[in-house]
Amino acid sequence: MDDTALTRRDALKVGALSAAALSIPFLPGPLAAKRASEIAENRIPRPYTMAFRKPPVIQPSGRIGDRDVYEITQSQVKREILPGVKTTLFAYNGTVPGPTFRVQRRRPIIVRHINKLPARHPSLGYVPWTSTHLHGAPSLPQYDGYANDISLPGQYKDYFYDNLEPGRTLWYHDHGVHHTSENVYMGLAAQYQILDGAENKLGLPRGAYDVPLIVSDVAFTGSGELLFDNHSDSGHMGDVVLVNGVPWPLMPVEPRKYRFRLLVATNARSFRLRLSNDAPMNVIGTDGGLVARPVPVQELLVGMAERYDLVIDFAPYEGQRIELRNLDPDNTIEYDHTDKVMAFQVGQSVSDPTNNALPAALVESPVMALTPQQAVTTRHMRFERQGSEWVVDGQIWDDVVRSEFRKAIAEPGVGDVEIWELENTSGGWFHPVHVHLVDFKILDRNGTPPRPQEQGPKDVVYVGEGEVVRIIAEFGSLITPPGVPEVRRSGRYMIHCHNVTHEDHDMMTQFWVGGEGAGPDPIQADPPRALPAPPIPPIV
Repeated sequence: MDDTALTRRDALKVGALSAAALSIPFLPGPLAAKRASEIAENRIPRPYTMAFRKPPVIQPSGRIGDRDVYEITQSQVKREILPGVKTTLFAYNGTVPGPTFRVQRRRPIIVRHINKLPARHPSLGYVPWTSTHLHGAPSLPQYDGYANDISLPGQYKDYFYDNLEPGRTLWYHDHGVHHTSENVYMGLAAQYQILDGAENKLGLPRGAYDVPLIVSDVAFTGSGELLFDNHSDSGHMGDVVLVNGVPWPLMPVEPRKYRFRLLVATNARSFRLRLSNDAPMNVIGTDGGLVARPVPVQELLVGMAERYDLVIDFAPYEGQRIELRNLDPDNTIEYDHTDKVMAFQVGQSVSDPTNNALPAALVESPVMALTPQQAVTTRHMRFERQGSEWVVDGQIWDDVVRSEFRKAIAEPGVGDVEIWELENTSGGWFHPVHVHLVDFKILDRNGTPPRPQEQGPKDVVYVGEGEVVRIIAEFGSLITPPGVPEVRRSGRYMIHCHNVTHEDHDMMTQFWVGGEGAGPDPIQADPPRALPAPPIPPIV
């Protein structure tokens, strides 16, 4: 593809085509508004009237060598989000959110992603190319969802995942250059869970009591289609909160402990979560896996792409309804019902009392043992708005493209430990900063300790207005189990804001582990191929 197809002009054209553009600027603190959707108010269900559901769990389609092969088709579908209203969505295997992967640690797999999306977006007019990022995995560069490693409609790509990282809640989503925000908003997002058998010994909730929660927000046109308004490149925020694709669902629960794998998959909205009865939520895991010991919190500030594994004990609340509420964090546009997320209706009996523990000790992550004394250098990066663009230290992704993908903001050596200082100088915005490849430890926030829930390995950090957050990471050297040879990675990886509109316009750059020229080329090493794809050998 020639370079002109990979510039911001395509994204700017999207802005011009958006009939819903309101050009509302962001201001510090929550903004008050009634509705964003244009559809009749009586077509939107009242909170807590729709049934909770889990996304389906995907099964392998076949096997190549010792690797199970999974097949995901990206397609345009019509589905009901609002009762009786068909909405055009982009789906993984026909569902929004897509199917959940539940794979065993140290069991490598192949995921074939097939782009069967239309040649043009149905309302915004852009070409829906895709690049699938397994967020939170230390993938090889050519399988990391590099922004310009795009699959066009009519192409497919096989992604190889080793699954060597410790058990954790990841997610997979589109990362196609300049259209991440639209494609994720249309539905291209889902969870990917790595299961570590060692966790079973802890007695944590399992099976039916281990529940994915994918939180997003949308708005609707008068005809029931998705309304996309990026608020002058500040980020889309809807007035309908979805959990696993359902508006404000009601979930029946038993009076016992549940594990919830929480993912915020919004474009630009953060959440400050609290249970309506002020009961504690016990943080047992962060982006990079289990924490050393449970952390009880009554409020949980969560930005886009962050994951928290929570244990909630419903045993004391038989017969009660408990709401999960949103307490209006800063830098958001609040509508009539965005203070609500979902509700739990607690039953009277427990059908399975096993795996109902919350142990005092969980897992000590080696990442959390990193100390500033180990760092070979400290780098400072500013995330800010300059004119009409979102930049990282004055750099935008188009600078990377114009350099023929050689420009890098950092070149850590393989195995180097570095401290990165992430500064948000923008007024009116927060930036959830995602560093690909690595898990990191948050050292401090404006010189004060991290928030209680951040006491575990992370790959996204919420950087608020006027904040400087210091993180420490080891680059390119993967933690492997005893007896497994060390795995090392080199090559080009992205760092960006996970407000995906900021990312598209153009708050993303790259770092090069091992220095310029190291590692596989993420665009050329294993490019997508034209359909039809070869058949997948069946499992015998």
